[in-house]
Amino acid sequence: MSQFARSPVTAVLGPTNTGKTYLAIERMCGHASGMIGFPLRLLARENYDRVVAMKGVENVALVTGEERIIPPKARWFLCTAESMPLERETAFVALDEAQLGADPERGHVFTDRLLRARGREETMILGSDALRPMVRALVKDAEIIGRPRFSTLSFAGARKLSRLPRRSAIVAFSAEEVYAVAEAIRRMRGGAAVVMGALSPRTRNAQVQMFQSGEVDYLVATDAIGMGLNLDVQHVAFASLRKFDGRRQRRLTVAEMAQIAGRAGRHHRDGTFGALVDDGPNAFTPEEMLAIEGHHVPPLERLYWRSGEPDFSSVDALVASLEERPQHPVLTAAPQAIDLIVLKRLAEEDWVRARTRSPMMVRRLWSACGLPDFRKLGPDPHARFVGRIFGHLSEGAGHLPHQWFADELQRLDLMTGDVETIAGRIAAVRSWAYIAHRADWLMDPEHWAARTRGVEEKLSDALHDRLRQRFVDQRTTVLLRRIGAGAADLPVDVGSDGVVSVDGHDIGRLNGFRFEVSPDTTVADKRLLIAAAEKGLVGELAKRAAELAVASDAELSLAAEPGSVPRLWWSGLTVATMTAGPTLDRPAVTLDRSLHVLDRAAQAAVRDRLAAWIAQETARHVPTLTALAALARDPAASGALRAVAASLTEVGGIAPRDGFDAMLTPLESDDRRRLRKAGVTIGTLDLFDARLFRPAAAAWRAALLAARDGRPVEPLAPVGASVLPAGQAAWGYRRLGAQAVRVDLIERLARTVHDARKGAAPFAPDPALATSMGLKPDTIARLMAQLGFRPSAVVDAVPHWRWGGMRKPTPPAPKPAVRPGNAFGALADLGFDR
Repeated sequence: MSQFARSPVTAVLGPTNTGKTYLAIERMCGHASGMIGFPLRLLARENYDRVVAMKGVENVALVTGEERIIPPKARWFLCTAESMPLERETAFVALDEAQLGADPERGHVFTDRLLRARGREETMILGSDALRPMVRALVKDAEIIGRPRFSTLSFAGARKLSRLPRRSAIVAFSAEEVYAVAEAIRRMRGGAAVVMGALSPRTRNAQVQMFQSGEVDYLVATDAIGMGLNLDVQHVAFASLRKFDGRRQRRLTVAEMAQIAGRAGRHHRDGTFGALVDDGPNAFTPEEMLAIEGHHVPPLERLYWRSGEPDFSSVDALVASLEERPQHPVLTAAPQAIDLIVLKRLAEEDWVRARTRSPMMVRRLWSACGLPDFRKLGPDPHARFVGRIFGHLSEGAGHLPHQWFADELQRLDLMTGDVETIAGRIAAVRSWAYIAHRADWLMDPEHWAARTRGVEEKLSDALHDRLRQRFVDQRTTVLLRRIGAGAADLPVDVGSDGVVSVDGHDIGRLNGFRFEVSPDTTVADKRLLIAAAEKGLVGELAKRAAELAVASDAELSLAAEPGSVPRLWWSGLTVATMTAGPTLDRPAVTLDRSLHVLDRAAQAAVRDRLAAWIAQETARHVPTLTALAALARDPAASGALRAVAASLTEVGGIAPRDGFDAMLTPLESDDRRRLRKAGVTIGTLDLFDARLFRPAAAAWRAALLAARDGRPVEPLAPVGASVLPAGQAAWGYRRLGAQAVRVDLIERLARTVHDARKGAAPFAPDPALATSMGLKPDTIARLMAQLGFRPSAVVDAVPHWRWGGMRKPTPPAPKPAVRPGNAFGALADLGFDR
């Protein structure tokens, strides 16, 4: 400590994470009294809480533009640089981040404090090493002490948002950009805390607590993060390297980059920094990387200055003193700040001139102009607001009207709205909080300070809630933390209703073996939730697979909706589809994709159970197909019988007879008997089994054919329909002109007609059966012709028919002989004939 005693002014300079602020707090608390000026209200509040813990609340003061806590016996003051009560003498004074004297907007304040703020016993100037030449030029008696960084800061390259490591801070330079990045982080990584200088301390602390406690692993901030906010950040990613400095859009200086990047790695834990892209204007240059890693920041060549002791003899004298040029070569006149712009605007008003004829009123005018433009309204609207305030301060008792203050505060005491709306209200409340802490502006400043603090706290809580709702998806955050663990470690619960949750957060529903994400899930989150389900539902899926492998017949069913592939259901949920197998009656079982997560043994057990059920149901509903398939495979059956059985099986047990006549001719009587036993009727026009027209049998037959052919199930005829319009003809119906008639009913008609005829004599069939079936005269005529009858005569308007015999199919014409040596003979051999 003796090194600090050699000089009343000590400049402690160095990069971030060198313990400068900690040292200053320690030195201040070693004195009987002290004061430190910080660049941000947030920092002042943070360190106020630290010193209160050490010295007691009755001994510590907080002085900022919008918040003043000054106990009667306060001895240690934590302030923003603008609010430092320089008229108060203290044993110790420190200025933090003094290099901000080079900032065009606020630099003159820090330069003034660097030049004029002194402690009775000790003064400390804290800042970047870039400040070294300025301290030497302006504070010649100061002792400069360098502080090395506690940890290593290294460049980690460019990483996309989706690939940033946990405990990363992403820095942007506007509220809009911060919100956009935070929204992207929420979608990809579960959520982020948000820190901006415009946030109230209460909101900022709540957001930081989310990050520090591990509730979220990412922080999105403005460059306010570079001003001494101590956070558990391991990596700093720059969303941009350009910012608007109040006058123009420009690239960050190396010093600014280093200040922000230095937030990575605290105390003795190393940190990294990088950008989101590796080329373009938002990528680091090699020179910038090396300078930041080596803490080689360019030295400052000038600081902004404005008179800290203005002349209040008149408005003109005040303006002139504030525009005075500095005499020192390293100082340059500060650009016009908002307070000076407002002063010059109001000085043009005659009524203002009339009310500022004394130094006291000039001082009062300048005090009003010092109201910051928290709402970022711009010079003209802000000047009108300040003008109204000064109008009240310069008349009557010099106080703002009670009702005006109350009405404005009441208008802002509203917790509804989105993030931007509530943030706007907080900015407006900050103006009234600033006013409430001017003791001579209100009749009851303590009352209104408490009221504004109460409204700000409620709005701050509401803003924190909105930020959390908008930028934090707790479900995704939980999953991202858990997803890397083993499947057994993922705490997945499946409710009786199938709802799947992880740590109490619903992620979807398990329908059978298929996991369906929650309907409120974004597209970006779906992949994550499915991955979580695959990891965490292994045990539940294995349990369900074991239940399916021993499922009862009542739990299984066939879904054969027209237009869809034939599917197998377990308790109403799809678990497999039927596909082509070795024969029509033995389709293959293809498990649904949702069952692919099962191991091979479980899949095989499920497949075997479903195959056994199909065989059983096929034998029950379409026994003809089972019997025909058995005949086709029976080595004891004749070749002719096996050929008929195989061919009839392949067409589903129903076929026109004319395509089988050649195969039926060689059948022996025993072969025909075995076909009848299998259920096959060898009809006049068709081969069929009438049982195949039952609803369940028709559905199974259609499903088996669709599975064999790899196509959707064809529409079935309406249950019980005997006749269909020709355009709606289905399997098992014979087209007869405008109508299609079911083949088993055609066979009944054929037998009725043959029973009614007497040899070849003309006769009139009984119309009762045909009429009951709804057959039209043209349909009857076509059917009679196909059955071998010829028109005879019409007697009493009733058509008569005579037997003419079945027409045999016309054999194909023989191919013409090809002369040897004919050039087209080879084409004939290849089948290229007409």
